[in-house]
Amino acid sequence: MSDNKTTAGEFLSFTLGEEQYGVDILKVQEIRGYDAVTRLPDAPEYIKGVINLRGTIVPVIDLRLKLRLKDARYDAFTVMIVLNVEDRVVGIVVDSVSDVIPLNAEQIRPTPEFGASVDTRFISGIGTVDERMLILLDIETLINSADLTNHALDAVAA
Repeated sequence: MSDNKTTAGEFLSFTLGEEQYGVDILKVQEIRGYDAVTRLPDAPEYIKGVINLRGTIVPVIDLRLKLRLKDARYDAFTVMIVLNVEDRVVGIVVDSVSDVIPLNAEQIRPTPEFGASVDTRFISGIGTVDERMLILLDIETLINSADLTNHALDAVAA
């Protein structure tokens, strides 16, 4: 995808392994420590389960597993970012949260073409800040691809 879908704004930066990622701060509802989730039977491995967030059943995705990175480690720095995406509340588990980074349009580059071997549909662009690069996630595409609806609904119905 060489079209640049990401516009200027503020991005919450977080780490997955050695890389820095960013998500639109306007989609972030809250940041909380990772705690126990209720595992769902027959859910894909990247869906850790659900949590009850003040009466709302929230599906939780391990972003490392979803993006096919190395196995996730869970430690004192592991964080859950609760996102509000298209009227759905979803939690994503990340290694750690860094800071909020403002990016202007000149600092956002289109996602490079890698060919069929690399799945870039979840990446909306690359942000550059000083010497750092921030992989900007297309969180709507990511959440819509995660097959959450059926699993979360099944959990509520159970």
